[in-house]
Amino acid sequence: MRKNILLPTDFSENAWSAALYALKLYQEESCTFYFFHSSKMKISTMSNMSSKLLHVLAENAMKDLNELKETAENITTKADHSFEVLLSTNDFLNTIETIIEKNKIDLVVMGTKGATGAKEFFFGSNTVDIINKIKRCPVLVIPDAYNFVKPEHIAFPTDYNRNYGDELLALKQLTALYKSEIDILHINTENALSETQKYNLEQLKIALETYSHTFHWRPDYSNKEQAIKDFIDELKINILVMVNYEHSFIENIIKEPVIKKMGFHPTIPFLVIPRLN
Repeated sequence: MRKNILLPTDFSENAWSAALYALKLYQEESCTFYFFHSSKMKISTMSNMSSKLLHVLAENAMKDLNELKETAENITTKADHSFEVLLSTNDFLNTIETIIEKNKIDLVVMGTKGATGAKEFFFGSNTVDIINKIKRCPVLVIPDAYNFVKPEHIAFPTDYNRNYGDELLALKQLTALYKSEIDILHINTENALSETQKYNLEQLKIALETYSHTFHWRPDYSNKEQAIKDFIDELKINILVMVNYEHSFIENIIKEPVIKKMGFHPTIPFLVIPRLN
């Protein structure tokens, strides 16, 4: 089945790096890639600009989008990759939601931060906004200057407090691309599971029975971020996958309206799956 991949861009190196990763990750798949840019500016900025200047800025953005499209067409090795460009002068987040629904987007792929991203922050504000608001499809976040590596190992941390449903579809589809191993991580001891956790563990085994997977147990770290980082390093994990349910670990990484300085700076792609039920 053909995939529709949305590539938001601010024309930064980080955004282009994320796009390159997406092209390589899906190099054997039939895909339509949508390069999207919003030229919407803060009202205070726009009020000082003439409509003519705003029009020029939009024209320049469209030119840059077409250049991205042309570059992508020239480097793609897959004949069944097609590219579209989307430019909006409306609100960035609301437009993305509309695009996802209208174009049946399967995945959003973007960089951790844009051209003005501060190094001490893991996520830029646009990335945070998308992860927090987009509920219709997963978001794959690519670290700055990350080069594609075949995803042989995919980490899936879970506390077993929830029985996953359709959220696992994104994990299964990602795993199927390269027949990856799913390394399921629980930060605690196996004999400390409650009856509910034991049930959810068994359900997860059934759901993933046709996919290569292993279960891993780690003692209860005082710092879960460090536990996941150590796990990534020890098992040479290539992609981290997590479900963004309410009060989840991801909420501890990302805080709005202030983006906290965190010790969690994964050096691998991070797939965030929205809670679907």
